[in-house]
Amino acid sequence: MSVHKVVKKITTHILQEMKLKGEKISMLTAYDFSMARIVDAAGIDIILVGDSASNVMAGHETTLPITLDQMIYHAGSVIRATNRALVVVDLPFGSYQGNSKEALNSAIRIMKEAEAHAVKLEGGREVRESVERILSAGIPVMGHLCLTPQSIYKFGTYTVRAKEDEEAKRLIEDAHILQEAGCFAIVLEKIPYKLAAQVASELTIPIIGIGAGNGVDGQVLVLHDMLGINNEFSPRFLRRYANLYEVITSAVQNYVKDVKAKDFPNDSEQY
Repeated sequence: MSVHKVVKKITTHILQEMKLKGEKISMLTAYDFSMARIVDAAGIDIILVGDSASNVMAGHETTLPITLDQMIYHAGSVIRATNRALVVVDLPFGSYQGNSKEALNSAIRIMKEAEAHAVKLEGGREVRESVERILSAGIPVMGHLCLTPQSIYKFGTYTVRAKEDEEAKRLIEDAHILQEAGCFAIVLEKIPYKLAAQVASELTIPIIGIGAGNGVDGQVLVLHDMLGINNEFSPRFLRRYANLYEVITSAVQNYVKDVKAKDFPNDSEQY
């Protein structure tokens, strides 16, 4: 029987067990109580309270504007809805870069105030000291390499990363550095599938992909993209499992029509 079906609570240890048994790990974002409750009950393994909340919840163009206080608010909402999934929270831009002491303080706030299970941060060798300092406080850390959205202005584009040999070599080195530093898992975003599969085979910790092919240990998508709530974003790696944009639009239009026609509420819907 699969690990996924028998465990009552997903932990970092369970994720490691899943990798060893070749069982794929499922991961989705969530940012509020109502959606997180549905996602958790549906059997997801990891819920990521992503800094993508900056885009899908607040309407910003990038992930950069969201603050630590805002991430803690979203994370607390998700935690209160979750019974089974491991909840990982993004450290937002400016809360850890270049200062390992600030990174630790940010991680501690997320764990204390939101009661999260783990944190995630972007970068390789340049964040090693921060990873080790956060881990010294007993806080699990997930890494994130390749296309790192918080560095979008450095890259200047959201295109596929690590296509050239030099960048691919650095990626593999950074993945090993993060594993050696103590990360329990790493997200690889938007890289060639053969390179992602190589990293997953070389490392002993789970590798979660987004736009990184099927040779990794698990997959993550942004919930609003996967459900078709956001219908403007259509990269190759995205599979839409619903079209809620049309469902919700139709429901609202029907509500407006019924109110205008004095059909709602009817006799059975009033006291």
